[in-house]
Amino acid sequence: MSSTWILGGYQSDFAQALSRQDRDIADLTREVVEATLESAGVDAAAIESVHVGNAFGQLYTGQGHLGAMPATVVPELWGVPAMRHEAACASSSMAALAAMAEIEAGRYDCVLVLGVEQEKTMPGAEAAQTQQAAAWVGHETDGIDFIWPWTFDRIAEEYDERFGLDEAHLRAIGALNLTNAQANPRAQTRDWKLTSDSFGTDDHVNPVVQGRLRRNDCCQITDGGAGVVLVSDRWVAEHGAGRPVARIAGWGHTTVGLPLDAKLARSAGQEFVMPHVRKAIVDARTRAGFDDLAELDAIETHDCMTPSEYMAIDHLGITAPGESWKAIEDGRLERSGSIPVNPSGGLIGGGHPVGATGARMLVDAVRQVSATAGDYQVDGARRVQTLNIGGSTASTVSFVVDSTEEVAR
Repeated sequence: MSSTWILGGYQSDFAQALSRQDRDIADLTREVVEATLESAGVDAAAIESVHVGNAFGQLYTGQGHLGAMPATVVPELWGVPAMRHEAACASSSMAALAAMAEIEAGRYDCVLVLGVEQEKTMPGAEAAQTQQAAAWVGHETDGIDFIWPWTFDRIAEEYDERFGLDEAHLRAIGALNLTNAQANPRAQTRDWKLTSDSFGTDDHVNPVVQGRLRRNDCCQITDGGAGVVLVSDRWVAEHGAGRPVARIAGWGHTTVGLPLDAKLARSAGQEFVMPHVRKAIVDARTRAGFDDLAELDAIETHDCMTPSEYMAIDHLGITAPGESWKAIEDGRLERSGSIPVNPSGGLIGGGHPVGATGARMLVDAVRQVSATAGDYQVDGARRVQTLNIGGSTASTVSFVVDSTEEVAR
């Protein structure tokens, strides 16, 4: 398999609210395109194809047809083939997979991948309800005000039924990610004033949202975008091996049906609560040429709600199934631990502009392996794995990103 290399990447400030700045999805797209190209050190004229990840464009803003937006706001991209990808929270991971396929097929050598999302266009409760479109509407959404807290509370319930679950471990996941975000200059919650009560059970400070889940178990409504430029072996040979900052060494991708209950029923009696998630993780590592967790230096995983990270911990093999609590208690997930998880702050701390999250994970993986993450740098990081899920894990994508030093070894 030919390699896919990363020239550079960019993330917008996830604390911004576009409408308060008299900006919109077009302005965000322009910002992300231009800054991503600058980071990669290429002009728009070098881009041969564009892939845009966006989940809820029409629902939040009325604006669809976002594959054509880059050429609308950056005239140098006029005529360059482009398309939009939608897979809920995994939308821009799908954009990256499509770009990689074009590169591996030899169709194009230099491809721009974007994720953009504007969500702060309506009151928070309405904005959260809009995201039910990523579930099976009319089948698992009726009578539920906020489908995603409900869904991940149900996953926590499944863990409790199968293995036992202490809610304090969910609080600890929220605490870790919000604390990590304090060091990330692009994180949505970086300026939050946190105390121990922020992660406790005081209904005023940390109110219940759904079942076991409290406010700081849940990600925020976010405006934001991220992008990377991917290139082929041929491009690297022609332009110099020193140009890329990282390589996508492996990928995994699984898709199952929309309903949560069907997923849980199919996994009854199996080792993992979501076996297809485990498969995507293992496939990415296999394609990268390793199977040992010890080969990884950090992980950026999906934590839209704390139970999604609780699930990720054992599915990533950090612990045995059902024993995620052990890694939470012993400190190995911390930035200075043996396998740091979400050093950026993840989705809970960093923000979750839904269609941009997969691309943002790639950007943070690149920052770690190129030692450019600043105050949230994991010392000596050379290999990072991402895990990005859409809906109740209906769409799952995992990437392994290596440093150029790791490739040279």
